[in-house]
Order: sequence, then structure tokens, then C-alpha cells
Amino acid sequence: MKVFVGVGLAGRRTCFLLACVLMTPAAARAEWQVVENVKTYAITGQSGPELYASIGERGPQVGGLGRAIAHTSFKLTWRRKYEERDGACVLASALPKLTITYTLPKLAGKLPANIEAHWQTFIAGVRKHELVHGDFIKEMVSAIEAATVGLTVADDPQCRKIKSEMTKRLGEISRAQRQKSRDFDRAELSDGGNVHQLILNLVNGG
Repeated sequence: MKVFVGVGLAGRRTCFLLACVLMTPAAARAEWQVVENVKTYAITGQSGPELYASIGERGPQVGGLGRAIAHTSFKLTWRRKYEERDGACVLASALPKLTITYTLPKLAGKLPANIEAHWQTFIAGVRKHELVHGDFIKEMVSAIEAATVGLTVADDPQCRKIKSEMTKRLGEISRAQRQKSRDFDRAELSDGGNVHQLILNLVNGG
């Protein structure tokens, strides 16, 4: 039995909203762990409209489509073990290493008490939104595991054909994850959606 061990970059992806980005709470992982980082950018202002204008000026640039309120990206690598069994190649195991980075606005300075309350509601909602995107990414990694570990390709003693099949499967799963995020963003940003309401409450309430 031949064993092939490889370390490969499975993907770098960015999830975004033109006005905001989302993600959900981390699920427990028995087999692998997720590293989650938070980056911030400073905003200023003493009223809701001023705070939102500052976000528009300083928010992260996303995909050439303008600035976002928040932004979520991830880096995913895999350590895979391939085995040759009777002329076939089998993916015996795959251990992912996932790092998710959330970029959020952070207030520089203090606010009047009435504006502070609106801001805290706003930033809590944005953070919750981002965490949903994070869960989508974690679900994608679990789906990749389920779709690839144990995969067997006949007549592939050098474990070359199997990688083409894996690329096909990974592409389908990745596309599904991106579509799920886009659909969620669309619902959240539509009139009456959660993010839309957060923005209105901040701007009109302060």
C-alpha cells in the first residue's frame, strides 16, 4: 500500500454585503478547530448619521464594489492523506485548517448616552450578521469533508485522477456556499430586512 500525504490550499474566499456582511455562532468541532479573528477599523461621529457616514468613508473595500459596513474572509488549507489500494486511489483522511477573519467598525471616542444605545444595538446586529456567514463557511468545510473523505478512484495508483474529481466536487460545494451567502445578504438588506432595519434605526434614531 502506498501512502501520499499532501498539504494543499483549498481556497480563499470573501463573503460580503455592499452594506454589511454576516456570520453565525461557532459550532463545536470535535475533529478540527476554527480560528476566528476580529479586525476593526475606527469610525467617528456624535450622531447616527455621522457614524454611518464615517462607516461609508472608512469601511473595508470589498471586491471593487464599494465599501461595506463589515467584511468576512477566510483561509482554508487541508492536510490530506491518499492511499493506493489495489490500483485505486483513496482519500483516507483530510484535516482542515480554517481561519475566519471578521472586520467590524469600532467607535473611536464616546457618544452621548442616547446615541450610545442606538450604536450598541447596531453593532450587535452587525456582529450577529457576520457570524451567520461564519457558520456558512464552517458548514461548507464539513460538506467538503463528507464529500471527499473516503472518495475512491479506480485505476489511479499514483493518485492523480482523484484530484480532478475532488476539484469538481469542491467547486460545486463552494458555489453552493457563495449562493447561500448571497441569498442571505439579499434578504437581510431588502426593505424591512434585519440589516436594513439596523441602518434605519441608527440613522433615524440618532
